[in-house]
Amino acid sequence: MELWAPALSSSISLVSLSPSVNFQAEDKADVLNKELLLTKQKLVETEEEKRKQEEETAQLKEIFRKQLEKAESEIKKTTAIIAEYKQICSQLSSRLEKQQSASKEELEVVKGKVMACKHCSEIFSKEGTLKAPALPREGRGMETDDEKDALKKQLREMELDLAQTKLQLVEAKCKIQVT
Repeated sequence: MELWAPALSSSISLVSLSPSVNFQAEDKADVLNKELLLTKQKLVETEEEKRKQEEETAQLKEIFRKQLEKAESEIKKTTAIIAEYKQICSQLSSRLEKQQSASKEELEVVKGKVMACKHCSEIFSKEGTLKAPALPREGRGMETDDEKDALKKQLREMELDLAQTKLQLVEAKCKIQVT
């Protein structure tokens, strides 16, 4: 029996130690279970936070995409407006140049007609301004009042014609600028 005694005493000591080891193991198991539950809870919370952040990121991406599309649309509209404006300006410049050229030609025709007229060429210079009429030296003293009145009347009529022609020219220029 001596051979069994050490083994039996070991078994007895294991059995007697067993409840204290059991308590320690149970305590450790409880602690580990609590840590596991806390870790699981933390994992659930972290996953929920991750999901919320992913949703927020998706919303921000969508908002950014819409804003980008809107900005691109505005850029296209603005570019189209600028192109139309440039085209209109080009067309107006071309029309203005044509009308200015036509007005100059018309003015030259009027000046040519004025200079072709014997009486008009004595009264107007080539630039269209009035010049003092040159009277013959021998006839200066002999003119009668009737002749002076007739010449004054003729001068007024010519001045009126010239004023009307200049007015028409100014009106034509105004129409050019308006269109």
